[in-house]
Amino acid sequence: MTAPTLPTGYTITHTTPSVETYISLRTSTGLTPFSIEASTRGLPNTLFAVQILHKGEAVGTDPHPKKVGRITGDGGCFFSVTDICTHPSHRGQGLAKAVMAELTRWLEVEENVPKGAWVGLSADGQAGGLYRQFGFRETKEGFDSVGMARVM
Repeated sequence: MTAPTLPTGYTITHTTPSVETYISLRTSTGLTPFSIEASTRGLPNTLFAVQILHKGEAVGTDPHPKKVGRITGDGGCFFSVTDICTHPSHRGQGLAKAVMAELTRWLEVEENVPKGAWVGLSADGQAGGLYRQFGFRETKEGFDSVGMARVM
């Protein structure tokens, strides 16, 4: 799959967001914010991350990327696509599709993800349509399991 063309002024970087950026972007996009402690523990375990910046940095005076996505997991059997979120002022420009294309390219390299590994994600709201474009499907479609979660 070829990468979607980004609008003028946007650039992709393969870096994990800082704790401050991570918490700010999750909060501004309506995702559940994690504590500083949880974010500090979790972010270093990122296997691969994508951030999209606008005009080489953040937009205007906002010091944060406009789009982020991460892959986490055990590096062998199980992988999870997480934190796909776009700053509200930058939605509708194809940034989510660009991030998913970058994450998918990384996932499809066998040195990164062994053949037969399980890759999952949680689709909020209407995001399922985007994820289906990249080969994801609801677990009730063809699997003998159902996704479950517990928040600690």
